[in-house]
Amino acid sequence: MRAIITKKFGGPEELILVELPDPEPKPGHVLISVKAFGINRAETYMRQGKWGESARIGGIECVGTVVSCPGREFLPGAKVAAIMGGMGRTMDGSYAELTNPPATNVVAIETDLPWEELAALPLSYASAWTCLTDGLALSKGQTVVIRGGTSAFGQAAVNIAADLGAKVIATGRKTERFSHLEELGAIRCEVERSDLASSLTEAKHIDAVLDLLGEQTALDSLELLRRGGRLCLAGFLGGADSPGNPKFLDDMPTGVFLTLFGSSALGTPGCPLSKIPFQTIAEKAAAGIYKAKPARVFPFDRIREAHEAMEANQANGKMVVTI
Repeated sequence: MRAIITKKFGGPEELILVELPDPEPKPGHVLISVKAFGINRAETYMRQGKWGESARIGGIECVGTVVSCPGREFLPGAKVAAIMGGMGRTMDGSYAELTNPPATNVVAIETDLPWEELAALPLSYASAWTCLTDGLALSKGQTVVIRGGTSAFGQAAVNIAADLGAKVIATGRKTERFSHLEELGAIRCEVERSDLASSLTEAKHIDAVLDLLGEQTALDSLELLRRGGRLCLAGFLGGADSPGNPKFLDDMPTGVFLTLFGSSALGTPGCPLSKIPFQTIAEKAAAGIYKAKPARVFPFDRIREAHEAMEANQANGKMVVTI
């Protein structure tokens, strides 16, 4: 099979196209013929060596068809999506013509969406759905601030939150992308700043905040909330390294709730994929309710360009690679 490997930690030039033996089917896993996969910022950090674990073949999500499934959890030929489960970190991932993730991290989806459009959904929409419904318990009529709204994750969250009937205020640094966020359902967009709580007129009256920037803005996000409001920390757009604030708990305002989301939890017993309505997500994307088409699509042999665009903050949404 053809695969993209990371020759050594470094820049996009370290991504090399090679021929490797096909992986062998094994119990508890699903051998998938990869048709397309999304590019994620986490994969650039793993390629750079900023995170401890990185597999030979990167990629933490994909869509494709089942080749073999020894445990018979899925039928050969079934259209599936796969996310996380150690892909790209502790086992070879999706940057290949074939991948072999755990069955717990695979879900069947019946859809006529083109592969590149289906590939824009799995990780971004699964993460956003989990944060909004589990982490924030968001309901119709509530006001939510989504910090980092111009990212692929953020756009999915804006889309889902608006469809749930929430009032969405999105933040970002690229003002030229604000009109797109409004198309996704945001009632208003604000330029991201570290002291947003001091400038947002709704501060202290916000029901929920989804913060995709990281620990750097967490305390400021908590200051946005009404008493009983919820914050979900779910990203690291502010950088891969945490500043490590030892006074974080001491500085938290009282009467608010803080929850965390890490996508590595997806597919575990505490966060089974069965809780996420993948079929509904695909159907809403096909109907145009979720405006989830990829921002950019790259062929397999141009994956370096996708990584370069991600590092230059030029993604402007979900980037997808097709095989």
